[in-house]
Amino acid sequence: MRFMALALAQAARGLGRTAPNPPVGCVLVREGEVVGSGFHPAAGEPHAEVFALREAGEAARGATAYVTLEPCRHHGRTPPCMDALIAAGVRRVVVAALDPNPQVAGQGVAGLRAAGLEVVVGVRETGALRQQAGFRSLITRGRPWVVAKYAMTLDGKVAAPGEGGGAVSSGAARERVMAWRNELDAIAVGSGTVALDNPAMTTRGVPGGRDPRPVVFDRQARSDVQARLWRQGAVLVTTPDANASAHEAAGVTVLRAETLPDALTALGSLGVSSLLLEGGPTLLSAFLEDGLVDEVRAFIAPKLLGAGLSPLMAPARPMPAAQPLRDVTVEALGPDVLVTGLLSEIPRL
Repeated sequence: MRFMALALAQAARGLGRTAPNPPVGCVLVREGEVVGSGFHPAAGEPHAEVFALREAGEAARGATAYVTLEPCRHHGRTPPCMDALIAAGVRRVVVAALDPNPQVAGQGVAGLRAAGLEVVVGVRETGALRQQAGFRSLITRGRPWVVAKYAMTLDGKVAAPGEGGGAVSSGAARERVMAWRNELDAIAVGSGTVALDNPAMTTRGVPGGRDPRPVVFDRQARSDVQARLWRQGAVLVTTPDANASAHEAAGVTVLRAETLPDALTALGSLGVSSLLLEGGPTLLSAFLEDGLVDEVRAFIAPKLLGAGLSPLMAPARPMPAAQPLRDVTVEALGPDVLVTGLLSEIPRL
């Protein structure tokens, strides 16, 4: 458990940077000591096992490899990690979770065992699945894992668009959001948010931060092409009939879709594996109504606003129709409370 925790910490270094590949970490241990470690930094780069083996050198012979995802057996952009572990003389492999990719899906574990290595599967599997949720969603459903984030007052109100500095949550909450942006592939808002707030949608303040790909849902393609969020990799999601020529001329990637599920599939085709939904009540409501939110991260601030906007614009449902969250966590963050939970099962195989 302790060494797999180290491997998960290694994998976390690649979050938001590996799509469409998964974040993976590997730690090599010999006689109770870590002799090598590594993580997958980006698609096309060597996998975690390769970096760990390079660091360990001859010390890898007879060692145990702790890997957060089943070692691959197929040739992709890089050679199979299964073969590298066998060639290095590793005697035992501990795997957190099996790979849902049909090209792997148990074959890596089977190949290691066939070569005489001892293999253990399922150590800290829950943590690995959470880390790999985006990859698993993309490989099994063809669309990104959608995380809905919002902040509301104790009486269930959100800040109105265009309020500028009138944030609901505290500085500690905003720092956490910046960290999430650094770890997820893309960030989405609606056209109303662009028009009223002109957000930058960056990871300001995060050391070594990587700005997520901005995605704007705009049915009429009316968002100002001079808005701050348009940068390399930015995406405009609009309808088939909308005139988005100005955005295309400005270098914005334009995706045309009739429905939100179609839009998510189109984002998946770009390699987007995780999407942080930061849009206003209208966009959040639309995603929830279509059953497209996989995970919720909600800040509750200890303040009362009275009249104001609700996080959701959809009509209220009867309580028996409420969607329960699973794997719920509650955390005090400064003066606020952060509640997180899953609406969808993380895909396995």
